[in-house]
Order: sequence, then C-alpha cells, then structure tokens
Amino acid sequence: MVARLVIAAPSSGSGKTTVATGLMAAFAAAGLAVSPHKVGPDYIDPGYHALATGRPGRNLDAYLCGPELIAPLFAHGAAGCDVAVVEGVMGMYDGASGQGELASTAQVAKLLRAPVVLVVDASSQSRSVAALVHGFASWDPEVRIGGVILNKVGSARHEELLREALDASGVPVLGALRRERQVRTPSRHLGLVPVAERRAEAVDAVAALAEQVRVGCDLEAVLALARSAPELGVAAWNPAVAGAETVASVVSGRPVVAVASGAAFTFSYAEHSELLAAAGAEVVPFDPLRDESLPEGARGLVVGGGFPEVYAPELSGNEPLRKAVAELALSGAPVAAECAGLLYLSRSLDGQPMCGVLDAEARMSQRLTLGYREAVAVSESSLATVGTRLRGHEFHRTVIEPGAGAAPAWGMHLPERRVEGFVQLGVHASYLHTHWAAEPGMAKRFVERCAG
Repeated sequence: MVARLVIAAPSSGSGKTTVATGLMAAFAAAGLAVSPHKVGPDYIDPGYHALATGRPGRNLDAYLCGPELIAPLFAHGAAGCDVAVVEGVMGMYDGASGQGELASTAQVAKLLRAPVVLVVDASSQSRSVAALVHGFASWDPEVRIGGVILNKVGSARHEELLREALDASGVPVLGALRRERQVRTPSRHLGLVPVAERRAEAVDAVAALAEQVRVGCDLEAVLALARSAPELGVAAWNPAVAGAETVASVVSGRPVVAVASGAAFTFSYAEHSELLAAAGAEVVPFDPLRDESLPEGARGLVVGGGFPEVYAPELSGNEPLRKAVAELALSGAPVAAECAGLLYLSRSLDGQPMCGVLDAEARMSQRLTLGYREAVAVSESSLATVGTRLRGHEFHRTVIEPGAGAAPAWGMHLPERRVEGFVQLGVHASYLHTHWAAEPGMAKRFVERCAG
C-alpha cells in the first residue's frame, strides 16, 4: 500500500502547484520516496514534480485513458514509494466540458480512494472561507476532504481569523502560506516555463517551495492524512501486457527508436517510452538543439510536444540534424510526431527552415487552441489502422497550413467535424496529443514496423 493524497482547489490559480511541488520536495528532503502525479494532460507541472522527487512525473487523465486505467497507472508509478502526491487540475469538480465529473480532480480522488487537501486562496476573505470549505466538503459525499491549506495569507491576524472561522467546519487546517513569501516561477503563452529550459533556476525554485511548505505546513499531519488512505486493491499497470493483447512482441534485435528531448521537446508521457521498450525497442533520447545526428542505427523516430517556436532559430541552424531527420522520414521509417513534432517536420516555422518532410508552413498565432478531442484514424499509418478510435488533447498557439495532407491522420468529432494531420510513407504527424496507455497496440505496431 502507498500512502497518498490529492491536492485540489476551488479554482485555478489557488496555489495547487505551489503546495503540491513543495510537499513533494519537502517529503523527499525528509528521506521519503515520493511518487509525483498530475491530474489531466498537463506536461509542464510534472517536470517540476520530477525535479522535486527524482522520479518521473506521471499524468492521470480519465478522459484520455478511461477511468478504469487511473488506479492501475497510479499503482504502476507509485510502486515502491512511501507516499504519493497527486496534483489536481482546475477547480476540484471541473472536468471535461459537458462530461460531468469525467477527468476532474474529484473523480480521480474517488478512483484512488485518496484523501484530499483543499488549497484555498484566502487573500480576499476571512470568515467566508468556512462557507467555501463547507460547500466543497459536502458537495460529493464520496470525496473526502481531509484538510485545508490556506494560501496567500496576509498576516498573523488574518491567519487567526481564518483558523477561527474554520474551527466549526470540521475540516482541519494543515497549513498557512504567507502572501509575501510566495515563490514565483516564470510563465509564457502555454503556462509555466518548463524545467528543461531553466534548470538551475528551477532547482532553486523547488528548494524554495520545499522550505515555504516546511515552514507553513504541518508535514506530520499531512503525512498522517496520506497514510489514512485505504488499500487500493488493484493490479499495477504493466506496459508489457497492457491492453487486450500483449504488447511485448518478438522482433529481430532491438530496433533503435530515437526520441526527441531537451528544452525544445519537453512534452511526453513516461508510459510511451515504457511501452516502446516493452514492445522490443531500444529507446534512445537525443536533443535536436545540440545533437547533429540521430542516434546511431535509428530505425524509428518519435518527436513529441514542446516549444519549437521558442527555439526555431536554433532548430533551423542545426542543418545536419534536419537533413538526417528528412532522410530517415523519406526512407519510409516510422516517424511519430505530435504538435511540436508536427511543426518540426514542416517546411518552415515562423519563416525559419525546418526539416521539410511535410509540405506545410507553420507559424505562431494569437489564438489558443485548447481542449479534449475525440478522434478516429482515417489513414493507415505506422501508429494506427483505419478506424482506430481514441481520445486526445490539443494545446497550442500555432497554426499549420494546410492543416491536413492528402492522407490525413485523424478525423475529429469534437468540437467540430474535421480532418487533421498528415500520413505519408512511415510518417504520422498531428497536433493531437495522445496517451498510448489507452491504445497500447500503437506502440507495438510502431516497433514492429521499425524492425520490419
């Protein structure tokens, strides 16, 4: 059994990331093995979680993977740990639009049978905080709010008033973080700046968060709450036997699959590499900002999400690697590209030459495209057979023209019907972020084609 708790809030901007990351780092500094998790499709917060704990930050998304996989994926990630901290998403009861509680923090807390710590922005209230906490604690009797952490508290007197108000709520106050001590992390067009882009500063920020939480919170009480979670009673997800069929396949040798990493390509789910390895691949990361060639013997390429728009001049300047990527793609080798990878494979990004694999131009836009999607594969590819249905997520401020090739990757059903992405030779490129744990056969199919 792993002690566990969920960090939730009434709304976005309340301080969930501050508290969750600070707790992770404080527990780790105390010698505990901490498993970090994030509700939803977010890629950036898990980078800070990983820095705080020394373990991969993992996502728990009931929309992308289905509610039935949440507990097994959690058990897989938390195996061998002393405590797991799960950072929620948005407001506690907010989930996929129009889908009830699906993909909400509350749903994940129930699926994990985990107590919840509610982080409340107390900066503009005193006695009203009791009504707020009472409402959240009583809304769904299956959600157990085991404590409150007050954030952005103005003074000792303010804290005293808040604690007095909450005395009658039956929900204990586990900590109070002062407004003047807030640790700030830089943001830009898609949220926080990823850890990979500010490593030294990020290390300092996480250390400061740990100290802030250590001083302001009752860590023993928080840990006791986590340890009060009951047995989960599920088998851990196993990448080798995920899904209806065994992922592990017999392939000749271990084909090398190059996976883009580094500051420009920071968005990935840990389970993707685990599934590729389970399917028989040798997964080798490389950095397109630094490496002038693909890993030796690369038979396939995975380029996930990130911020190529921030590094367009540097990516463009690495001409030897751009040519190597183009040659691999034109040879028919399997290439899976999501969002940032799609832009990297285009002819140009904001006027800067890219790999030229796709006959398309990409540029920054003022419009944010964000949301869950339902999709069906409309072209046979190295990832999916025609008719494969799954759910994905879009999150970008760029556009690519045209938006789809002669053989599109996906047909979308939400928010409107359209086709999107490119399938040509072994290339599958799309804006859609997917979680392969929901369709593990994609990893198996990809590796088999690498070995083919």
